[in-house]
Amino acid sequence: MGKLTNFLGSAALVITTASSAFAAETVTISNWLPPSHPVVTGMFAQLGEMMAEATGGEVTTEIKNGLASPPAQMDLILDGAADIAILFHGYTPGRFVSTKIAEVPGYKGNAEAASVAHWRVHDAMLKDLNEHRGVKVIALTTHGPGQIHSTKPVNSLADLSGLKTRLGGGVSADVGASLGLVGIQVPAPKVYETLDSGAADAVAMPLEGRIGFKLTEVAEHLYEMPEGFYRGSFSVIMSQEKFDSLPAEVQTALDSNVFGEPASRMMGAVWDAADAAGRQATLDAEGNSLVVASEADQAAFAEIAAKVQAKIIAELTEAGVDGQAAYDMMVKEMAAESM
Repeated sequence: MGKLTNFLGSAALVITTASSAFAAETVTISNWLPPSHPVVTGMFAQLGEMMAEATGGEVTTEIKNGLASPPAQMDLILDGAADIAILFHGYTPGRFVSTKIAEVPGYKGNAEAASVAHWRVHDAMLKDLNEHRGVKVIALTTHGPGQIHSTKPVNSLADLSGLKTRLGGGVSADVGASLGLVGIQVPAPKVYETLDSGAADAVAMPLEGRIGFKLTEVAEHLYEMPEGFYRGSFSVIMSQEKFDSLPAEVQTALDSNVFGEPASRMMGAVWDAADAAGRQATLDAEGNSLVVASEADQAAFAEIAAKVQAKIIAELTEAGVDGQAAYDMMVKEMAAESM
């Protein structure tokens, strides 16, 4: 969080006479996650604080719950029913291709490093694809390594074959197919009831879900692949109309000190803290087990990961960008942030 503090330290903004006449603006954030989830209590809360600080209190935020389903968040913003929302790209198959480069397995580094790299690669190579057309992308974040949480013990890769597993979409679906998982797609807020009812045997999620979605209660067994089976890509979007309605000085303050890399870094750090808490909750919970993949299974999965990487790189190249260069930049930027 030290680098984030440096960004904010430079954000002491003197509001000019022109903008001082501007009445403080409340920006509405749409939330589709449980109100206690780290996205809400950590990311949205800190985003609001950062926006208020950077603008000298000219912009504040208000969180509203349950305005629309997770896949409908983009339309919600386009329709003007809210000003800011978070998208999980896997919920809208086919709409986002470039963001998959942040999801492939095999990256080394935490969620903060991945989120910063995600933003830098997007800004340098991917934004011209205009996959978020109509809205303003204000942050990109990538959750921590996705793992397998199950209702029955899993001790090896072989135990995954045939397991009915909730997959979030995106690259997790590609990985799941390679592992022989039987994919079930439901939004994250419905994971608890899906597992509790027996409709699924497992879920692919980062460790934060142990607390955020109460998986210690309904998926007592955790099978952990070092560096994860996949990562999940999110964007935080803002109504372009709302942003354009703000005074020029306020827009500059937000773009210079909050939006982009600073917000992306903050969100990745929130994922990391939540993952650490989720892992500890698993170790502390009665009846829960944690199995780390053996070296043999890690080697076997590395071969699967390489094939998934090649598939996604090819998809990006077909979409019109240099997929290999985007992948290489992700690796380089994550390494730089992990030093």
